[in-house]
Amino acid sequence: MHYTTQTTVEGEFDEVVDTTVDALETEGFGVLSDIDVRATMAEKLDVDFRNYRILGACSPPLAHEALTEEIDLGALLPCNVIVYETDDGEVVVGAVDPERLVGIADNEALDGVAIEVGERFERVLAAVADEFAAAPDA
Repeated sequence: MHYTTQTTVEGEFDEVVDTTVDALETEGFGVLSDIDVRATMAEKLDVDFRNYRILGACSPPLAHEALTEEIDLGALLPCNVIVYETDDGEVVVGAVDPERLVGIADNEALDGVAIEVGERFERVLAAVADEFAAAPDA
């Protein structure tokens, strides 16, 4: 079962994260949280883990619309976007599938918001892919 939509790029990890944040902002999302999983694993478990960030993305107008319709939806917000390095040195950018996420609420009134968020996330992923496809080889 797929619950994310993804793109894979070749690029420096921190640059991919920065590009992803910029693309989210272009689409009207702020990043409310930025969890550095690698640092957390090192600090809490004393283990080495791949570069992995979880970005909590939120569009206030869309969140307001959704919460007005379904107050408990806040338990599923913000929408997470992940950025991580693969074993092959590529970087994956993935976004939660908002239609699957909101589908948990079983409220058809949320369908429009889920579709809008999904379309915006698709544009974010396309922007990241385009940025690194256009980057000159080092």
